[in-house]
Amino acid sequence: MDVADLMELIPLLLTLALALLLRRTLIALGAGVVLGALILNDFSPLTSLNYLFDTLTELFYQQNQWRWWHLNVLFAMLLLGVMTSLLGRSGAVDEFGHWLSARVQSRRQARMGIIGLGFLVFIDGIFSCLAVGSVGRPIARQYGISPAQLSYMVDTTASPLCSLVPVASWGPYVMALLAGISFLPVSALDAFITIASVNFYAVSALVLVGVGSLFNWGWSAKVDDASNLEASPIDSGYQQTPSLKTASPWPLLLPLLGLLVGALLFTLASGASLAKEPGMAAWLAAADVGAAMRNASLTAVVLAALMALWSDRGRGQGRGRGMHPLIIDMLVGLRSMSLAVGILLLTWMIGALIKDLGSGARISALANDLLSPSLLLAGIFALCAIMAFATGTSWGTFAIMIPLCAQVAQGLAPELLLPALAAVMAGSVFGDHCSPISDTSILSATASGASVHEHVTTQLPFALIAAIAALCGFQLLNLGASSPVAWTLTLLTGIGLLWLWQSKCASGNLLKQDGQA
Repeated sequence: MDVADLMELIPLLLTLALALLLRRTLIALGAGVVLGALILNDFSPLTSLNYLFDTLTELFYQQNQWRWWHLNVLFAMLLLGVMTSLLGRSGAVDEFGHWLSARVQSRRQARMGIIGLGFLVFIDGIFSCLAVGSVGRPIARQYGISPAQLSYMVDTTASPLCSLVPVASWGPYVMALLAGISFLPVSALDAFITIASVNFYAVSALVLVGVGSLFNWGWSAKVDDASNLEASPIDSGYQQTPSLKTASPWPLLLPLLGLLVGALLFTLASGASLAKEPGMAAWLAAADVGAAMRNASLTAVVLAALMALWSDRGRGQGRGRGMHPLIIDMLVGLRSMSLAVGILLLTWMIGALIKDLGSGARISALANDLLSPSLLLAGIFALCAIMAFATGTSWGTFAIMIPLCAQVAQGLAPELLLPALAAVMAGSVFGDHCSPISDTSILSATASGASVHEHVTTQLPFALIAAIAALCGFQLLNLGASSPVAWTLTLLTGIGLLWLWQSKCASGNLLKQDGQA
């Protein structure tokens, strides 16, 4: 490799190094963008600055046309941030918690109710951790569920679920990264759906937390947990008050339904107006997904705002909240998305730099020389897991590794491009899931009343089981197995390992009780 070839890769190497050392994705991407612009423009500061300005401008306006995909993605992300803030700060989450508490009658129902809430609050990983933790904490205390077990359920139904849902805040972000891949064989939405369909870690983690919560597998708490204590709560002095019985789930459910139903209806309406052929398949293929997600997010924000304005009156306090606190809540939501927007803009810019520098072709050539196609998916999964664990961020790992691994997969095995991107998503979520410096790990522990160390160490066996199962699935795909076969063996492996872990925990608990006797 000569000096010119090395110069093409230096911006990417600097970005990776700074991301691992500083654990600040925004700084790492910014440094890579600036250095790439300098290299491309012979280290002329003025020319480089002009290049950066032109690159940023062309993200939104190019050839006398607005680039509505980029604009709609940003609008959708900001609107979802506003919706998250409104639901959390208006009391909708707390009211749903009261409504749920009044309907839980056993420890098993308490566990499954907490899991169900995690599946319901899918719009954002951080919001899910805070909402499910705060709602689940009194329920867990009432039914004797440990803070460590609660934090595991909270964390596992946050990021893994968000990585699978295109209308969550993750969806526009990831689809924007995918849209920047020039050789992507399908639309960004189709790619996201295909990637989610083989995201072995996320689905395995969700299946295992569901099975484990149903049977209380893997927790050596009380021997009689599966028998008589399943039928009655621990007496904690908790009494169901009329406010619990009359609480309504609709301040939370209505905006979420507006988001889901709106996304479907706006997508179909857009496709019907743009498609040249009749039929739902043609409508979905022709739909303006970015505009549909923007409109659905706006619908959900309007519904959340209306519910927030009337929330106090519904609780018998006479007047609604008023516009001033509502505007503050919205501004808080906009601010909460500022980091994600900054990362996304820099990711788009570094993607343009990679293209202009020719780094993609160089990466593909190196991958052909150094990597084995037979271990491509498992290798990408492991690499992204290590990076996400070290940096504590899945989104930051997506931003850096999706364009990079796309180039590698395109050079080594183009038919595995989408499974390779699924391995990026899966490995990033796994690494973030296990990292003690991840925001979701910290918030899950804090919201559940557990220490971060306790949460990470007790969650680790379950995450490792899901990761082992995921590695089996990716390797089977790499060897040419069909998705149904890979999924069957993946889930059987995960459930089998979880059963073995439960047997170990139960055996250890019995030995401990014998020793005490």
